[in-house]
Amino acid sequence: MRVIEIDGGSGPAEALRLSERPDPRAGPGEIRIRVRAAGVNRPDLLQRNGGYPPPPGASDIMGLEVAGEVDQVGHEVTRWRAGDRVCALLGGGGYADYAVVDARHALPIPDALDFIQAAALPETVFTVYANVFEAGALKAGETLLVHGATSGIGVTAIQMARAAGARVIATSRGAAKTAAALDLGADVSLDASAGNLESAIRDAGGADVILDMVGAAYAEVNLNALKAGGRWVVIATLSGALAQVDLMRIMMKQATLTGSTLRRRPADEKARLAAAIEATVWPWVVSGLVRPPVEATFPLAETKLAHLRLEAGEHVGKIVLTV
Repeated sequence: MRVIEIDGGSGPAEALRLSERPDPRAGPGEIRIRVRAAGVNRPDLLQRNGGYPPPPGASDIMGLEVAGEVDQVGHEVTRWRAGDRVCALLGGGGYADYAVVDARHALPIPDALDFIQAAALPETVFTVYANVFEAGALKAGETLLVHGATSGIGVTAIQMARAAGARVIATSRGAAKTAAALDLGADVSLDASAGNLESAIRDAGGADVILDMVGAAYAEVNLNALKAGGRWVVIATLSGALAQVDLMRIMMKQATLTGSTLRRRPADEKARLAAAIEATVWPWVVSGLVRPPVEATFPLAETKLAHLRLEAGEHVGKIVLTV
C-alpha cells in the first residue's frame, strides 16, 4: 500500500515522501479500512517534527482520523461487515491506502455525508466531546469561550455547543475569521488581534467553560473571563506551555483548571467515548447541526502541501487528504 513517511524521522514538510509498505491485516477485535479520506491535524505536524511520537503499539504513520469502507473484519468483530462506510479515530496510520483500527473506535457514516466530510469528524468530535462536554461539563444555557475558533477543533466546538443549547463566544484573528465564526453559529465573535480582548470577553458576559488551544499567552485572559464555578480546559499550547496563574483567584472563583490529550488514552476509554458520541453527537451530525466545513483537500501524494496549508494558519475548518 501507499503511505506517507517522514524522510529521516522528522523534519519540515519537504521531508514528507510517498512510499510503500505491506498491507496491514486486521487482528482480533479490529477492522481494516480502505481509506478514502484522512483528516490532517496539528498533532500530525508535531509528529512530523519529532515532538509527538505515537503511543506504544500505534502505527508510526501519521494520521489520526479516516473515512472509508470496511475492507477486512478480524475475529470477534460482530458489528461491521465488508463494505460498511465508516469513519474512525486512530492512534496513527491514517496517511495510507489502508488503516487498521479497533472496531469499537469506528462510527457509521451518515448517508448525507461523503468520505471527505466524514474524515473531518472523528478527531475533532472526540476531542470536543471529551473536553467540552465531559471535562468541561458544558450545559444548555451556559457560555462556551472558544479560542482559535476557526480551526478544525474550533469550528466543531462552535457547532456542538450550539447544538447542545449553549451560547458561544469565539475568538480568532482577523476580520475574515471573525465573520466566519459568526457564520458557523457563534453568538459573539471577537477579533483577538484588534482592541482589548479581555475587556471584550468581559463585555460579552464571560464564560462558564473555556476551550483553550492557545496556552500561556491567554492565561490571564482566561482567568479573568471565567465566571464563578467556571471550567478552563487546555488542549493545546500554541503560545507556550509555561504560565503564571494566581491560584488564589482560582480558589476564590471556585474554578477548575484541567487539560488532556486524546491519542494516548486507553483503547477501552476511546471505545467508551465512541459509544457516548454515537448516542449524543451523531444525531446532531445526521440532522446537519454539526457539519465542520472542509477548507481544502489534497491528494495523498501532496501531503506536503496540506501540511504547509495547515501551518500557515489561514484556514477555516478542516484540511483533508483524499486517498
